[in-house]
Amino acid sequence: MSPDGIVAVSKEEDSAAVESRTHINVAAYLPQIARRQPDLLAVAVACPGKIGRYVTLTTAELNRRSDRIAHGLVAMGIGEGVRTVLMVKPSPEFFAITFAMLKIGAVPVMVDPGMGVRNLGQCLAEARPQAFIGIPKAHLARVVLGWARQTLKTKLTVGRRILWGGDSLAQLEASAPQGAFPVLEPDPEQTAAILFTSGSTGVPKGVVTPHRVFAAQVHLLRTVFGIESGERDLSTFPLFALFGPALGMASIVPDMDASRPASADPAKLVQALHDFQCTNMFASPALIDKLGRHCEVHQIRLNTLRRAISAGAPASIPALERFVKFVPEGVEVFTPYGATEALPVAVLGSHTILSETRHHTERGGGVCVGKPVASMHVRILPISEEPVQSWAEEAVLPTGDIGEICVRGPVVTPSYYNREDATRRAKIIDPAGGIWHRMGDLGYFDGRGRLWMCGRMAHRLETADGRMYTISCEAVFNTHRAVFRTALVGVRKRKTIMPVICVEREQGVVMTDALLVDELRGLARAHGHTRRIDTFLVHRALPVDVRHNAKIFREKLAVWASRRLR
Repeated sequence: MSPDGIVAVSKEEDSAAVESRTHINVAAYLPQIARRQPDLLAVAVACPGKIGRYVTLTTAELNRRSDRIAHGLVAMGIGEGVRTVLMVKPSPEFFAITFAMLKIGAVPVMVDPGMGVRNLGQCLAEARPQAFIGIPKAHLARVVLGWARQTLKTKLTVGRRILWGGDSLAQLEASAPQGAFPVLEPDPEQTAAILFTSGSTGVPKGVVTPHRVFAAQVHLLRTVFGIESGERDLSTFPLFALFGPALGMASIVPDMDASRPASADPAKLVQALHDFQCTNMFASPALIDKLGRHCEVHQIRLNTLRRAISAGAPASIPALERFVKFVPEGVEVFTPYGATEALPVAVLGSHTILSETRHHTERGGGVCVGKPVASMHVRILPISEEPVQSWAEEAVLPTGDIGEICVRGPVVTPSYYNREDATRRAKIIDPAGGIWHRMGDLGYFDGRGRLWMCGRMAHRLETADGRMYTISCEAVFNTHRAVFRTALVGVRKRKTIMPVICVEREQGVVMTDALLVDELRGLARAHGHTRRIDTFLVHRALPVDVRHNAKIFREKLAVWASRRLR
């Protein structure tokens, strides 16, 4: 048994014993479930533009296909430890290839296409991939832009191969053996994947994710949310969708552009949810808001849901309030707190948010993210931009004091790939064992052991009147009926930083900008921590990240605000 309590399971153990254990390699769950429930739905992917049409795979079909692809990948030189860019849209092929790579021990390098061409090129240069698996569009971009030209040796095209060489997935599957592929039993610290952050709060970084972290995440997701085999998940975020088959939960991929969730058609999402009687839904805050509005207009009930999970940024209180009206009584929207480097850290449900913590949030107390989940340790350190060489418990701040949130536990990743400076700034070695990750978020613990988040450390304002935190200030103004969301930014005036609130209006509320700004000034004066805010700028649509459509690009807004105030 490893220090994290993760147990490797021998092939001789019966399925009943296996069910209670955690595999080091999450791909090992697939053949286990396929043996026990071969006809259980594993994946259903909507055919774009064809309402009600899906391509489906059972657990047995997904397992067989991933086995065949695994044999083929090894034959073409993609084996254990080979860093392989995977740029394939959510599809049966996406699931089969990913599980094949995990079975082999190849290292998927996953980047978000929405991060922009420049960031993509930089990320791939840092990852130094040896192989590239992608759709024709991805290969074309790779050739034209020269991505990883110096390191790539092996290429595989999912779809029609044109001028760039290599094999096609169809060719690989046609020639590969049909027998079972032996799932790699890796060292727990062996790299399972390199997952790039979205870059919404800085330069994208490749997060080194060991097999033990994936295994711990599957275990925590199952226990924290009570996910059971046979459930069905409306999957709107590809990375989370991959956990579905490992949990025995079918991943239902609706007709949407997963890289731009805010542009999804809510009618199609509701249709997929109803067609497959989905019990679970993972959705960004933007989608929770959009679905709730759609259900409100059309009076649609989402009666099959047992839970919804929303991550990436705090979901707004009005969006949660609206959404829960259309799910069965007792069903909650869970808002897990974490990051690519550590997830989940803490969890809170919408019932507690709406009935209790919202009141403190709306007065500027930050967003409550709940108590740390089992096995996760959370502490608050004094705010500092400097690296911390070694963990010292005596440096931890007391209850109620705001500082940087730091976490340690089985889902904490050890490093960034080829980013030694970033690793030094974000990771703290604990002499007692383990690694602490600095979340880059500011927050505090209340007297009941609940964690509150006040905003990103990089986004705090150091003004002549004191320190200001984004979430704590913005929440005051987000209560206004004519406000959809706000963002606190700083504009330099001579030698001081002036706080400015950028406002995105709620659609359909009739009110002049002048009256809105006047009323927002009244709200500012009613709270001590916002009393000094006097400048408000109405913005057509605040710039947000592509992945979740919820994280606001405050750096861009600060430049815009500075220009407006010249």
